[in-house]
This record gives sequence, structure tokens and C-alpha cells, in this order.
Amino acid sequence: MRTLLGLVGILAAVATANVGARQPSLTVSDAWARATVEGQTGSGIFLRLRSSEDAQLVGASSSAAERVEIHEMRVVNGMMTMRRIERLPLPAEQTVALEHDYHVMLIGLKRPLQPGRSVVVTLHWLDATGMRRATDVVAPIRALNADAGSAKGKRE
Repeated sequence: MRTLLGLVGILAAVATANVGARQPSLTVSDAWARATVEGQTGSGIFLRLRSSEDAQLVGASSSAAERVEIHEMRVVNGMMTMRRIERLPLPAEQTVALEHDYHVMLIGLKRPLQPGRSVVVTLHWLDATGMRRATDVVAPIRALNADAGSAKGKRE
């Protein structure tokens, strides 16, 4: 009986300690996907991310595509290149714009993305403790000629 009461006391103490603990959060704003034409197998998702603590974007997934990757675009020897990156730092309380230099790439689309519809993508990220988290994003699909934004992937 004493053991049971001791265990209940320990569990109550742990629960009380966790009540005041702040949950890390990832805020997503201005998310959208670029429409495609028939036969096009890839497209980008553009958005802004803001984490309540230091975090890292480490991947993404979507039922709309075979693969989803985080990409970086940059000029190398005068040529624009695009490459997959394993992680993107999300400094605490800073907005990171994935609008050009960085973006989420849908690869192997299962059907064309049509303006006026939306696509769901799940962002996979690590909080400051290294715990893996997921955040679902609904990205409206915009016309092919939509501007990816003025921040050009820079952090504010």
C-alpha cells in the first residue's frame, strides 16, 4: 500500500511539474503552392515559419507527391542551382521565409495542382531538445505566374 501511495505521489509531482511547461510551437503563415500544368511532376510550396524556440526544419511529407524535400537555390559559378538540404535552422522568435532561396519541393506529383484548390503538407521539425514534431499545413494553390514573395528566402 505504501508503495502504491508513493507511486501516486511521484506521478502527481511529475504532472504538476509539467503543467507549467511551455510547449514549443511552430507558426506557419502565408503558405501557398504553385499550380502546375498537365505532365508537370514537381512544384514548390512557399511559406513563412516562426518558432517559439530554436528549432530545425528537417523534412516534409504529403500524400500529393512521391517525395517532399527542403530545397535551397543559389548561384554557383554564375549558374542558378537547386539542391536538397537536410535541415534548415529556425532561430527562436525569428521569421524564416521559404519564398525563393528556400522552399519546400513536391516531387513526383500524383496529379496536377489546380488554382483554387489546396494541398496539405506535413512539416517535420526538431524542437530545442531534439524532439521530433510535426505540423500540418494547408497550402492554397495559386496560378503559375504568382509571385513567390519579396523576402527571397531571407530571415527577418
